[in-house]
Amino acid sequence: MPTATDPDDFAAHPVQRGTIVDPAGTARMLSHLLAHRIPKDMQPVIAFTMPVLSGQSHYTTAVGVLQVLRPRTVLALDSVMAITLGTGADPFRPLLVIDLGFHLTEVALLADGEIMTARREAMGTRDLEDSSPADLGTDITAVVTTMMRDDPLPQFVDALDCGPLLAGGGVLRPEPVSQLSARLYAPVRPVPQPHTAAVRGAAQALRSAQHHPSLGSPLHPNP
Repeated sequence: MPTATDPDDFAAHPVQRGTIVDPAGTARMLSHLLAHRIPKDMQPVIAFTMPVLSGQSHYTTAVGVLQVLRPRTVLALDSVMAITLGTGADPFRPLLVIDLGFHLTEVALLADGEIMTARREAMGTRDLEDSSPADLGTDITAVVTTMMRDDPLPQFVDALDCGPLLAGGGVLRPEPVSQLSARLYAPVRPVPQPHTAAVRGAAQALRSAQHHPSLGSPLHPNP
């Protein structure tokens, strides 16, 4: 039976399956991790990523939580777009991005610099404790095929021919990667350091924003 300190006990985590379920707990966590890095006389610009299809409610909650860091401005990015930025992929060419996390899996088709269609599923490598890598590969393949059936966009063909881009901590495990490649009949492409790809993309967006004239004086580099 899980205990209060068991990392698999969802009640102990303020963010569950990509959703902030405990705003106060999330704010305390951010304050503990980051507040001491921000000079008291500085108002940072903060970039954060959201799971695809999160919606306005998630954005509002996240922005409210981030107020504990006294931000001047908050920049929000879809995680799949952040992954694209962080890996240097071209979002203007058809690209299928699969973000395989511990608790959440996101799949998105990008083209012309936009997210054309996307899905998110409450499944990840955490669920391998109760199932096999083959099951996870089958489930993700089902998500992709359902997307293609519901939104039969021509860009899907080119994106699969080029190979889906795989990111997220789950890509550090070889089993889901090999299972996806076999079931999608496509040359899947794990990105370098997949567990930090979205963070690197957010950092790139933040660097681009640092000298934007709308933000006034140069920003403090630490955040």
